[in-house]
Amino acid sequence: MKRRFLSLVLASAMSVTMLAGCGNKANDGTSGKSAQTEEGKIINIYSWNDEFRQRLEAVYPQVESTSKDGTVTKLKDGCEIHWIINPNQDGVYQQKLDEALGRQADASADDKVDIFLSETDYVFKYTDKDADVAMPLKDLGIDTDEEFRDQYDFTKTTASDSDGVMRGSTWQCCPGLLVYRRDIAKKVFGTDDPEKVGEKVKDWDTLKKSAEQLKAKGYYTFSSYADTFRLYGNSISKSWVTPGDSPDTTVDVDSKVMDWINDSKQWLDAGYFDKTVKGQWNDDWNKAMGSKSKVFAFLFPAWGIDFTLKPNWDGKEGEWAVTNPPQEYNWGGSYIHAAAGTDNAKHAKEIILALTADKDNLLKISEKYSDFTNTKSGMKEAAENDKKYASKFLGGQNPFKYFAPVAENIKIAPLSAYDQGCVELIQNSFSDYFQGKVTYDKAKKNFETAIEERYADVKKVNWAK
Repeated sequence: MKRRFLSLVLASAMSVTMLAGCGNKANDGTSGKSAQTEEGKIINIYSWNDEFRQRLEAVYPQVESTSKDGTVTKLKDGCEIHWIINPNQDGVYQQKLDEALGRQADASADDKVDIFLSETDYVFKYTDKDADVAMPLKDLGIDTDEEFRDQYDFTKTTASDSDGVMRGSTWQCCPGLLVYRRDIAKKVFGTDDPEKVGEKVKDWDTLKKSAEQLKAKGYYTFSSYADTFRLYGNSISKSWVTPGDSPDTTVDVDSKVMDWINDSKQWLDAGYFDKTVKGQWNDDWNKAMGSKSKVFAFLFPAWGIDFTLKPNWDGKEGEWAVTNPPQEYNWGGSYIHAAAGTDNAKHAKEIILALTADKDNLLKISEKYSDFTNTKSGMKEAAENDKKYASKFLGGQNPFKYFAPVAENIKIAPLSAYDQGCVELIQNSFSDYFQGKVTYDKAKKNFETAIEERYADVKKVNWAK
């Protein structure tokens, strides 16, 4: 897949188009040159939803207004941000982005990709130094050692190429917690106190005993086998695909993923999951977050609470709370990249610094959206300030008290450019097995077929014993 991607994007010379437009002159930055170029009028930003737009509008001082449909944001200096949104699922966003990056050299100034986002599941693909589609931030004039010294270390590592050069930055740190229904906790455990509930879910063995209690009262522990995947997936010892240029790429299914398959089958058969909920990001999963649901808890980072759980909840505020998960994990993280070949290097620099390096801005995002943002000192402040960072949705609880300890101990799993496809397809392929529709061996074969169809260079799948 790496070769295929490189052939697509490296065909472009990533040259910077000269264009007289809004803004001031800025170093073109694409290869450390000193030539000066004018900023373009149109800043094209590629993403998969409006989360980044909302955060940008909240803290970037140049914002003047945004169109009702959310597709165009006007800036005070006369420039416009055009938001190009495609869904993340099934690799659609990456496909559209790759096509645009492949046209970068020949694209007109107003059609060039200027900024794009990536997720942890596939950031490795875009920070690859050989692909060279995401500019080194130092070429934008950013002193990464100085500007990002307060960021969580693992986020800087994730945003860097194999030489340790940062080619992106994120406003998010995404430690995950267990988010639970207070009313169900009271009925089953006699309390909704986060500390006491935390003792009931402190590790997998303890949680399994609590799952029996929940089942006896007619409740499910989690909605779906997919809900637990990230905890196992964060513990893999090697990446799904070992980086290299072999034409016969091999996917390695780690023993931790095999543990997830075996444990999920046991939990589903035991009645701890709702059998009607097949995976995530579908209508049944969304409904499992509603007030009529019998699901006790979900495993979410901060963005999951604000962007997923909250919109699906149809009850009153204060019915949910957070506590420690049975295992520390990280889920997600949206990385901001300046596209090589952009004619808006100055704006890209400003936006990246405003969204990922300004502590006050990040705290503002945390206060408004309950995002766990990417400054260690800022999150320490938030964890200690119940009055300012309490969440109405969580009944006045300050979630940062629980997020901060998890964030300090996150060790990011080894990444590869194939992660999104592997993560999606392993869950899709084993869903039928969990539901009793296919055999275990057939599910394995279905994954092998699906992954080879998604990535043409994958020729082999190794399964851990």
